[in-house]
Amino acid sequence: MIIATPVQNRLLADLPSNTINSIRNECELVELTTGDVLYEPGERIREVYFPTQSVVSLVAKAAEDALLEVALVSDDGMIGVPLLFGADSKPLRVLVQSSGPALRIKAETFKRMTDAQQALREKLNEYALLRLAQIEKNAICANSHPIEARLARRLLTMQDRSSSVKFPATQATLANMLGVRRSVVTLVAVTFEQKHLIDYDEGTITILDRNGLENLACDCYSAAADRHRKIKH
Repeated sequence: MIIATPVQNRLLADLPSNTINSIRNECELVELTTGDVLYEPGERIREVYFPTQSVVSLVAKAAEDALLEVALVSDDGMIGVPLLFGADSKPLRVLVQSSGPALRIKAETFKRMTDAQQALREKLNEYALLRLAQIEKNAICANSHPIEARLARRLLTMQDRSSSVKFPATQATLANMLGVRRSVVTLVAVTFEQKHLIDYDEGTITILDRNGLENLACDCYSAAADRHRKIKH
């Protein structure tokens, strides 16, 4: 299916034009909605997604009723990395964090193209290694840094990925993504509001003082931002 809109996924945009065109001919443009679950753990991968203006979380089960976000994917990446390693199922839940469009391609077509096109395969393998580094860093961060630093990092990352100072994020969602109780996130969010770092209203967060959040965030944020820029540029 040929799509009329230009490619807005940075991972794909860095490929040779002939490779981009071949992918475009096989993709369809779809709208992802906040809260949608694209995949559950163990579910077979039938489609690969390249977000353009949407943001998607990869979420692991941390405890009996707790979740933990291990990676955040936007226009710098893709959903369907296990296919590159010969796996056909997702080990993690894939949850849409912010609504927006994405390019979607059937898994069978994707595997055929990555087998046949070396430039595409090399670029996606490079991305997969960066993704693994992101997941490892997030796991260390979750066990090493205070909740204030982790929440500041999460909010900054959402702003980066959504390219907006305002984005959807309920306190329950943030608690799940950080692997803590909702009451903990509530207390920290109230502190951030009192310091005029953020504004929270009906499931929407607005960043008021980015520099203030950067001063609170752990070093993991700057390291992750550098990896994000490598893909975007």
